[in-house]
Amino acid sequence: MRRDVLELRQFYASDLGRAARAMVERKLTEAWGDAHGLDLLALGYATPFVGPLRATARRVVAGMPALQGVEVWPAEAPNLATLTPEDALPFQNALFDRVLVVHGLEESPDPVGYLREVWRVLAPSGKAIITVASRNGLWANTEKTPFGHGRPYTRGQLAELLRDADLEPSGWTRALYVPPVGWMAGWAEGFEQAGSRLWPGFAGLLLMEAVKQTFAVKPQGRRARVARPALVPAPGVPAASARPLASPRRRP
Repeated sequence: MRRDVLELRQFYASDLGRAARAMVERKLTEAWGDAHGLDLLALGYATPFVGPLRATARRVVAGMPALQGVEVWPAEAPNLATLTPEDALPFQNALFDRVLVVHGLEESPDPVGYLREVWRVLAPSGKAIITVASRNGLWANTEKTPFGHGRPYTRGQLAELLRDADLEPSGWTRALYVPPVGWMAGWAEGFEQAGSRLWPGFAGLLLMEAVKQTFAVKPQGRRARVARPALVPAPGVPAASARPLASPRRRP
């Protein structure tokens, strides 16, 4: 069962929630910049992280699952949030340049179907960032935060799930090394700096960027070629070091 929207809002109003928001916002800015002129969709409960992008993005819309509930967002402006079924997002095909998913995948009854809807609403060459609880992290092992509910993922599991939905992983990183204890939230920045160097495998969150996989149409009357994704991931790296959310090199 999904966490209630009131429970999520309460968490992000806490010290731990504010720490999580700051760490994810930083990774989002590193990956997408200020999203100037882009159309952006925030799925699950991603509104705490996309507020800074509203000033420069052309459009920012929030879609919250029906089983979770929806809240008015933003509080100081006309509402941009809507209640959405997971298997049929109420948006036309190829509408958004960027999609951010937070608190969306872990408790979904059909993760591949959920991601297929992300694929459908993404524009060609559009990018999505999926944020999930890391299976090896402390946050997945405590029920005191929303990240301790549902299914956590390893990097390999999340990448496989994205490919099943025709989304090609293009980069990944980790965040949130501070233990999920309220009184330690003030030290989140120090844990972030030290954790990425000393114990990278124990981050609380895994963020993976993926691009919409598109295939060329096979020409008539010519020798058929095997369809290939437009972008493919670079060779794997050791699990101990995260790669930035940036496009990898093309294979020859």
